[in-house]
Amino acid sequence: MDFAFDARTEELRAKLLAFMDEHVYPAERTAEEQRAHLASPWDTPAIVDELKAEARKQGLWNLFLPDAEHGAGLTNLQYAPLAEITGRSPQLAPTALNCAAPDTGNMEVLAQFGDERQKKQWLQPLLAGEIRSAFAMTEPDVASSDATNITTRIERASDGTDDYVITGRKWYISGAMNPDCQIFILMGKTDPEGSDPRRQQSMVLVPRDAPGLEVRRAMRVYGYEDHYHGGHAEVVFDRVRVPVSNLIGEEGGGFAIAQARLGPGRIHHCMRLIGMAERAIELMCQRAVARTAFGKPLAQQGVVQEWIADARVAVEQLRLLVLKTAWLMDTVGNKGAHTEIQSIKIATPRTVVGILDQAVQLYGAGGVSQDFPLAELWAAARTLRLADGPDEVHQRSLARRELKKYL
Repeated sequence: MDFAFDARTEELRAKLLAFMDEHVYPAERTAEEQRAHLASPWDTPAIVDELKAEARKQGLWNLFLPDAEHGAGLTNLQYAPLAEITGRSPQLAPTALNCAAPDTGNMEVLAQFGDERQKKQWLQPLLAGEIRSAFAMTEPDVASSDATNITTRIERASDGTDDYVITGRKWYISGAMNPDCQIFILMGKTDPEGSDPRRQQSMVLVPRDAPGLEVRRAMRVYGYEDHYHGGHAEVVFDRVRVPVSNLIGEEGGGFAIAQARLGPGRIHHCMRLIGMAERAIELMCQRAVARTAFGKPLAQQGVVQEWIADARVAVEQLRLLVLKTAWLMDTVGNKGAHTEIQSIKIATPRTVVGILDQAVQLYGAGGVSQDFPLAELWAAARTLRLADGPDEVHQRSLARRELKKYL
């Protein structure tokens, strides 16, 4: 593995760093000021559309998608340092570049598994940033870390029409509160009695305006509603009908599609988490040299020096593991990089939560306030110990793979 970035990556890094300095960081305060005057808290501040227009003009658009037909054609290794930069402002930067979850994963699913009609109707406007989307998988009444537990039913209509009828309840459906969210990719069971528990599930496209689909309420994350992300909603599907042609791939293929979707999603989250940690270190250093306690600057306090040093070591370690994982995904595929994907999914959120926690401690009351980004960054990082599979599920799978060598 070559540790140097290639020429295209360096060019995009330079453009993106300048974009962050000139447009994104100044827009953070502007976005909050505009949000206070919106008709609905879920509407998008005007500054976000301005950022998207500028990013597209500069060629900083759809960088996440390796498919050159639909995206920038970057490898995972090329995208990794760019995603890290966007993680420094996770509320604005990914959306500005049309690289925000869950749209990224949904676009990957449609690009890889959608038919031509589905791509034209839903993928193209998503790629253009004209609409948003949601991914409806997690359910409140079962342990959704085991996808075979899902209870939402996708049944053939009994009236002779070529429709599916969908019944179920989902929650923490990211993006669903955004009024621009026009399409849901839903995972449910088409064959709940099937002998193979991983062939019982399918995925279908459900338009937001389908009768019987109710976005019931916004779910909070440590008290935050995550407006820029489009919120996280409880959604009820009460005998929602969609054409059978809205099936993605084949019946029984939902579990495999989910795994294909979650692999890139996990590494993208880890890339951005490193950027969050870098911003935390930067804020720690700024605070340490600006504040005095017990007769000397915080920067001269031994415990603060230890925090900063340990954070730097941890971030460098994580970055190398993420880059190795990206390189393996490019060279041997997602299956070949399974161990590394699980390793970074375990290590990165847990470590970054610790760094952010120390940064909060250094800021004192300011650290838990809305005047600095640390509390919200902490909430986002802590949530990623659950999202895309909790730590314990990845640890279980990783340990089994290691033990298999000796059994």
